[in-house]
Amino acid sequence: MSISTPDSLFELAVVVPVHNEELNIRPLVEEIAAALDGKVEYQIVYVDDGSRDETPERLLEVAKEHPRMCIVRQINCCGQSAAVATGVKSANAKFIATLDGDGQNDPADIPSLLETLKNADDPDLLLVAGWRAKRKDTEWKRLQSRIANWVRSSLLGDETPDTGCGLKVFTRQAFLDMPRFDHMHRFLPALMIRRGGKVVSVKVNHRQRERGISKYGMWGRLKVGIVDIFGVMWLRSRGSKPNTQIIRRSQSGKET
Repeated sequence: MSISTPDSLFELAVVVPVHNEELNIRPLVEEIAAALDGKVEYQIVYVDDGSRDETPERLLEVAKEHPRMCIVRQINCCGQSAAVATGVKSANAKFIATLDGDGQNDPADIPSLLETLKNADDPDLLLVAGWRAKRKDTEWKRLQSRIANWVRSSLLGDETPDTGCGLKVFTRQAFLDMPRFDHMHRFLPALMIRRGGKVVSVKVNHRQRERGISKYGMWGRLKVGIVDIFGVMWLRSRGSKPNTQIIRRSQSGKET
């Protein structure tokens, strides 16, 4: 699969990783279309991460009505980070927006996050992250999130209050420059900072899950998360941003 798109066909690609989300496909695609139609040239890239329900069938059905859709299937379930990476590599756009496939992220927030990134005065701004300031989850899930965010921010200093929010906007090229590892999607702010960039968080809407069940639990995430945090700490310690100055640009070589 090629990862180069020298001439991007779309300005924005909305990448949605899904695993067993058959009930959420049509509602979310229709919301994405409603949020973006007439505002930006976009495509929708769904990555089916080894679903065992009717997700593949639902994706094909909905794609017949939405020609902007691109569908990629990972035969085996490889996890959300792998699915996001597959979607970004498959996208043909300069900017990427990611959404969780469960319908809790609101696609109506995408245009404002995209404009924040596009209109930034700071050329080092590489990522705009959604911040679920008012989460519509159980108290237990909110407690999990607070613990995870406190541990991560204390060790990484990534300046992001809610890295677990699936709604993020960034440039495709910046993502392709990132190192690859499982669960990396939760560390994108720290990895962008390591690259020499900056991140900002914007408050976004968050909704209750109406269909399907959550695929993630606290203890499984905590176990792998601790290992990953130390890995990201090591990566950050090895990163650097050269202070460069262009002395002379090459000439075209054409006679005038």
